Amino acid sequence: MKTIQKLFIAIVALLAVPMTGQQLPQFTQYMFNTISVNPAYAGSREVINVTALHRNQWAGLDGNPTTSTLSFHTPLNNERVGLGLSYISDQLGFEDTNYIYGDFSYTVPVAEETQLSFGLKAGFTHYRLQNPDSSDPFFNANFNSWKPNFGAGVYLSSNTWYAGISSPRILNTDLNEGEFQALERNSYYAIGGLVLDFSLDIKFRPAFITKFTNGAPSTYDITSSFLFYEKIWVGASYRFNDASNFGAFVDFQITNTLRLGYAYDLPTSTIRPYSGGTHEAILIFEPRLRKNTRFYKSPRYF
Repeated sequence: MKTIQKLFIAIVALLAVPMTGQQLPQFTQYMFNTISVNPAYAGSREVINVTALHRNQWAGLDGNPTTSTLSFHTPLNNERVGLGLSYISDQLGFEDTNYIYGDFSYTVPVAEETQLSFGLKAGFTHYRLQNPDSSDPFFNANFNSWKPNFGAGVYLSSNTWYAGISSPRILNTDLNEGEFQALERNSYYAIGGLVLDFSLDIKFRPAFITKFTNGAPSTYDITSSFLFYEKIWVGASYRFNDASNFGAFVDFQITNTLRLGYAYDLPTSTIRPYSGGTHEAILIFEPRLRKNTRFYKSPRYF
C-alpha cells in the first residue's frame, strides 16, 4: 500500500513541474459527451440535454484517477443560439481539479441539411493539491487556487455526419504559482463521425477524436459502434498513445428521454498488471416536448 501511495505521490509531483501540465480528462464515450471539448456543440441536439458521466480509471490502484461530469445544454427559441453549462471534477491522488464553464453557440445553415456552429466557452478552473502528511520530505505541498480561462470551437454537422475543431482551454495558466508549477496547457481537438444504414433496423457509426496538447503526447481515439432498433448502441474503441487501451461500451435507450451507458477499458501499457481496468458510466436525459412544438426533433445519432 505504501509503495502504491509513493507511486501516485510521484505522479502528482511530476504533474506539477514546469515540463508537464494539467490536461482535460479523456472519455471512452466521448461521442456522447461532446460538449466537454467543443462549445459549438451546445444546442446541437435540438432538445434540452442533461448528461452525467463518471469514470473510474485504473480501478484497484490506490489514488487512481476518477472523473465525474455534469453538463446541460439547450437551443433557445430562435434555434440558432445554444447555451450550456458544464462541471467536471477530476481527481488523482492528492490532486483535485474542478472545471466550471459556460458555453455559447451560434448556428448558421450552409446547405439544405447542413449547419455550421461557432462556439465560445468561458469559466474557471479550481486546482487543489493537498498532502495529508506534512512531514513527508519527498512531497510537502498544499495549493488551492481558482483561475479563469476560455475556449472556442467550430462544429459542422448534418443528420448523418459531423466534424469539429476546438480548443476548450486557450490560455496557458499556472494554477499554482507557488513552489511548483501546475500549468493548464491549451489543448486542440479534432472530432468527426458519420452514420450509415446497414438495414432498416441496424445503423453503423464510426467516429474519431484526436487531442494535441503542448508538452504532452498526442492521443488518437477511433470508435466503431452499431445501433440496433433505435434502442441499443454496441461499440468498441482503441486509443493510440503512450497509454493505449482497448475499450468496449453498450448504451441502452431506456425510454424516449432517458439513455444509460457503460464502458470498460483495458490498458495495454505497463500499468495493465496492476489495474482492474477502467469503468465508465453515462446517463443522458433529454426531455422532449410535444411533437407540435418547434423543439421536438427526430432522433439524433450524435
